Amino acid sequence: MPAHAVKSKKSNMKSTVTVAMSNYLEAGSIVAGAGGLSLWVEYLHLDDFKVGLLGALSANGFGSAIGALIGGYLVDKYGRKLIYKYDLLVYMLGVLLVALSFNFPMLLIGYVITGIAVGAAIPAAWTYISEEAPADARASRVGMGQLAWSVGPAISLLLSVVLAPLGLLGSRIIFGQLFVIALITWIMQQQISESKIWEEEKAKANKLQAKGVHVSKSSVKELFMNKANLKAIILLVGIYCFWNLVAGVMGYFMPYIYQQVGGLTAAQANLLQAFLWVLTIASTYFVFIKLGDKMNRKLLFAIGAFMGIVAWLVLALGGMGLAELFIFVILWGIAAGFGAQAFYGLWAGELFHTKYRAKAQGFLFSVARVAVGLISLVVPAMLTLIGFHMSGLIMVAFLLISAVIGIVMAPETRGKTLEEIQHERYGEEGVIVKETNRPIDSAT
Repeated sequence: MPAHAVKSKKSNMKSTVTVAMSNYLEAGSIVAGAGGLSLWVEYLHLDDFKVGLLGALSANGFGSAIGALIGGYLVDKYGRKLIYKYDLLVYMLGVLLVALSFNFPMLLIGYVITGIAVGAAIPAAWTYISEEAPADARASRVGMGQLAWSVGPAISLLLSVVLAPLGLLGSRIIFGQLFVIALITWIMQQQISESKIWEEEKAKANKLQAKGVHVSKSSVKELFMNKANLKAIILLVGIYCFWNLVAGVMGYFMPYIYQQVGGLTAAQANLLQAFLWVLTIASTYFVFIKLGDKMNRKLLFAIGAFMGIVAWLVLALGGMGLAELFIFVILWGIAAGFGAQAFYGLWAGELFHTKYRAKAQGFLFSVARVAVGLISLVVPAMLTLIGFHMSGLIMVAFLLISAVIGIVMAPETRGKTLEEIQHERYGEEGVIVKETNRPIDSAT
């Protein structure tokens, strides 16, 4: 391999890792809030409504939904790199407010600001990673983002266990470490380059406009009127939104549920959830990263979906004894590493045209987070009114819908460049061309 190619490959990997760190911070903030939820409930004497409101407006719900819509629009219009100049500054403000909170309004505002920052970075992250990845290693690179998403919660929960003797101070320290890591990551992100594919698409559009050719501005209407877009939206909303209703409830409320329903202590609940995330880290690396570019993706998706359904059936029908809890954690933890979120990150980056790739992802992520926000408002009441067993069966129904849609509609895009996929889905408008009118290989 030529020296310049090796250097380019290393540079792309460095950029991927730097961008993936945003995922670490985003997921880490969600789970840090979950790990300390019972402590905030005790300290501020929160009722079911306020607990639900924190979950609904946080990085797990409406806050990130708003951020995703804003981030998706800005990233398509002004470039993938733009978001990394400012987003983590907003994030740092949010986690600092949470760390220093002494009343409910301050805590809630901190959660909302953090949530907006989290949502704004998501479309940029998955888009940038997909566009900078070689065609034959796109799942592997997207898997790096998924890996970081899993490491964040694992570390936050393990810190919750270690710092449990400190009570609420321990939770404040966890948000403090997120602030420090965010500052380091922000400094690193100032050094990444713009997405080459976005630059080339923009240059092509500018060249055509200079010749007097009308160029579509990729309006929201166009996003929903194009047949290829609609098909991708149905697939991605179907697999991710319904799966994320379950994962979102788990990400924020599961330690709380372990304590309220299973009778575990806060430290035991956080340790169990940390073990789940460690399994997710392992399966992300050994299954999705290692096999995602080699194995039939529909089959891989189906295996993960089936394992997730079985996990929730065990928990919903079998109760919350230690045996059921460990079976659940093992099955779900492994399945989540190559589940709907990993494939969502992959397919959302592949199936849309460059001109609205991030905008589409902003919309999709927003829909998923609004859904989680709505269910978060009622989860505490659901547990009180209909009990965990019935609530668990509702989760199983969501997972079944996600599985069926994914298995029926999953595309096979292994080894294809983004330009080849665009050309297949959009025709001639999907081809990005250089001055010579030759297709550009994203791997170069």
